[in-house]
Amino acid sequence: MQYAIELFFDEEMEKKLFRYAERIAEEKLSTKYLEWKTRPHITLACFNDVDEQVCVQRLKLFAEKQPILPAYIGSLGMFTDTKTIFASPIMTSAMYQMQRELHDSLRDFDTRGWEWYLPDRWVPHCGIALMKDDADESYYRACDLVLREFEKINGTFTAIGLVKISFPVEEIFVVDLKGV
Repeated sequence: MQYAIELFFDEEMEKKLFRYAERIAEEKLSTKYLEWKTRPHITLACFNDVDEQVCVQRLKLFAEKQPILPAYIGSLGMFTDTKTIFASPIMTSAMYQMQRELHDSLRDFDTRGWEWYLPDRWVPHCGIALMKDDADESYYRACDLVLREFEKINGTFTAIGLVKISFPVEEIFVVDLKGV
């Protein structure tokens, strides 16, 4: 089984980001993001098989030390090979440090095949359309739609969680960031 550690936005920011996926579905371009039943997030790490109990305990300890961080979505991007449309966070040194510390605390879990989520290779992003199986024309129209409707968003990162990468996504554990 495959797992991810995700960083979650405050409720208002989450709603604004989710609205892009809803608009793409309303225009009948793709419903894949909605079908995954995930919520807007930044993936900090991915693993092959974890001991869920151990991971949950480590996440609890990790969240105790991590403060709520400012979140600012300032641009859009695409992974053209998978036809993924995403919102890009403006990165801070605190976010890079958080991701590095998370990987250090979970270093004994298997990251093979997930190298693009490792420190120094990470491309932080918040997916808003997952269109690999959709027609190219739908993808291009969704890109145009999001580009025309995009507005910068401010908020905070408030929680971190362990999810099972399955269809649909299964949230195993979520904990609020509590550090100062």
